[in-house]
Amino acid sequence: MTDYLIKNGFVFDPVQGINGDKVDVAIKDGKIVDAGDVTNPTVIDATGMTVMAAAVDIHAHVAGPKVNVGRNFRPEDKLFNGKAGSGIKRMEGGFSVPTVLRTAYLYARMGFGFSMEAAMPPLYARHTHEEIRDTPIIDQGALPVFGNNWFVLEYLKENEIENTAAYIAWLLNQTKGFGVKCVNPGGTESWGWGMNCETVDDVVPYFDVTPRQIVSGLIAANEYLGLPHCMHVHGNSLGEPGNYEITLDTLKIAEGYKPQNEFGRDVVLHNTHLQFHCYGGESYASKSFESKSKEVIDYINSVDNISYDLGVVTLDETTTMTADGPFEHHLSHMNNLKWANTDVELETGSGIVPFIYNPKTFIAGAQWAVGLECGLFIKDPMRAYITTDAPNAGPLSRYPRVYKWLMSAQAREDMLNNTLKYGDSIRERCYIGEIDREISLYELAMMTRAGPAKTLGLSHMFGSLKVGLEGDVAVYPYNPETDTDDPEKIEYAFGNAAYLIKGGRMIVKEGEIVDMGNKRTFWVNAKVNDNPMVERDISEKFRRYYTVTQNNYTVEGHHFVPNPYVIEVDATK
Repeated sequence: MTDYLIKNGFVFDPVQGINGDKVDVAIKDGKIVDAGDVTNPTVIDATGMTVMAAAVDIHAHVAGPKVNVGRNFRPEDKLFNGKAGSGIKRMEGGFSVPTVLRTAYLYARMGFGFSMEAAMPPLYARHTHEEIRDTPIIDQGALPVFGNNWFVLEYLKENEIENTAAYIAWLLNQTKGFGVKCVNPGGTESWGWGMNCETVDDVVPYFDVTPRQIVSGLIAANEYLGLPHCMHVHGNSLGEPGNYEITLDTLKIAEGYKPQNEFGRDVVLHNTHLQFHCYGGESYASKSFESKSKEVIDYINSVDNISYDLGVVTLDETTTMTADGPFEHHLSHMNNLKWANTDVELETGSGIVPFIYNPKTFIAGAQWAVGLECGLFIKDPMRAYITTDAPNAGPLSRYPRVYKWLMSAQAREDMLNNTLKYGDSIRERCYIGEIDREISLYELAMMTRAGPAKTLGLSHMFGSLKVGLEGDVAVYPYNPETDTDDPEKIEYAFGNAAYLIKGGRMIVKEGEIVDMGNKRTFWVNAKVNDNPMVERDISEKFRRYYTVTQNNYTVEGHHFVPNPYVIEVDATK
C-alpha cells in the first residue's frame, strides 16, 4: 500500500488542538503515522488548502426500502440529474434520492469517510444491506428502529430493562445493526389505530405504554449493553407548531443517566434533526409560528449528556421519508402531492412524500432559520452535528451550502435580504437576525468530524488525524488566509475536495474520483447472558405473527455484508 505525506496544508484537528497550523500528515498501511515513519511516500502538496480528517455523517437516509421506494416514486428526480459514467465511475443519477453510486460519489467529493443509515426496518434489513453493499467507497452502518417494536413495547410496559437489552442484542446480531434508533416513540404503532402519540405521556393503544417509558427504557437498555452509540431519537410531534415543549420533555428524560461504555462516548441521548423539533406557536402562519431554538439549545447547553444534529432546511424540492408514518400522512394532506406508506409488521412503519421548501413562503424560510440557529447557539460544538436529515430537509449534496450559511453572517444576510420573500417576518419570528456568530473551520471540524465520531463511539478510528487512527484525510481547495472574502468559496471547496484518502487509498485525486476504495459495513455484536424468556418470546412471535420465518429474517454475512467490521461488546459481565 502506498505511503502518503500531505505537506504545507492548513490543518484543523480539534482532537489534537491543531487550529490551522501547517502540520505534515502521514499515512502508512492505511493508518495515520508520524511523518518520520513513511518511506518514499507519495507527496501531496496542500499549499493554500485546508486539511481535515474525513467527515463523518451521523444521520442520513441513503440506503434501504424507503429510499428505494423514493427513487421509484419520483422518476422526475432523475430527469435532469443524470450523468454518464466516465473513467472508473459508472452512470450516476438522482437529486434528492440519488442512486447508490451517486451517493458514494457525493460523499467522496465532499470528503466523507463514514455514513450512518439512520433508520433500518429490521424486517427489511437484507434490502438495506444490499444497498449499503452496493454503495462503494464509504464505510457505513445502519440503525434498526425500536421505538414501535412489539417486543420493546411489551418489555418496557413492565420496565424489563434486561429483557429489552437481550432483545436489542439479538436484533443487532440478526440485522447486522449498529445501534438503537427510536422514531416517534409509540406514535407509529398508535397510528395503526388511527391515532398518534403527541406528548411523551400519551398512551399507546393496546400496549398501555407511553413514549416517556419507551425513551427512558431504551436509554437504560442501551447503557446496560454498553453500546458504542447512544440511543438515537426522533421525538414525538415532529414538525408541529408548538412542539418545543414536547422536545424539552423528551430531552429531560435523559436526566440522571450516565454513559456506560468503553468507547469514549459521553452522551446518552442523541436527538436527531432538532430543527424539526424547535417550533413555537399554534400554526404555520407568520403571525403565530415562532422559533424556539434558543429555549431548546439553552437546555442542551445546561447539561452534558445530550447531543443532536441540525437537520437544516436547504430550500429545495426534495423527497421526505421517515418511519414516522403519521407525520407523512399529515404532510401529504398539506401539499396534496404523492404519498406512499407502509406498515412493517410488528416493528415500525414508513411514509414518503415529495416536498418543496419554497423560499417564497414564510414557513420554509422560518424552518431554514431555525436549523441554522440550532448550530449557532451551541456552546460545545462537539455535541452539535451538521446534517440536512437527507433527504428530508434537503439533499445530501447541500451539506457544503449549509456550511456556508453557518460560517458566514454575510451569506445569511444575503438570504434574508435577497432570496427569502418574507425575510422581515422571519427576522421578527426567529432569532436568526440577532446572531452574528460565524462557525470557524476548527468548529466545523468538531461538528462534522470529531463530534459525530465520538458520539458514534468511533473516535478510536475516525474524526481526527491522530497517530493510529484510520488513514482517512480530506484536502479542500480553501485557503483560510485569503478565501474569506467570498462565502461562495466555502460552498465550492467543501463540495469539491481536491484529495480524499480513505483507509490509505487515494479515492479523489486533483478533484477526480480515481478509486472505489475498500468499503466496510460496521455492525455491533453485543454478547448477553442466555435469556430463555426472550428466546421463547422471539420464537413465539415468529410462529404466530410474522409472515417470514427466522431463517428468512437473518442477514447472512457472506452475501449481504461481504466486508464487515464487527465491534464486539460484552454485556455478560
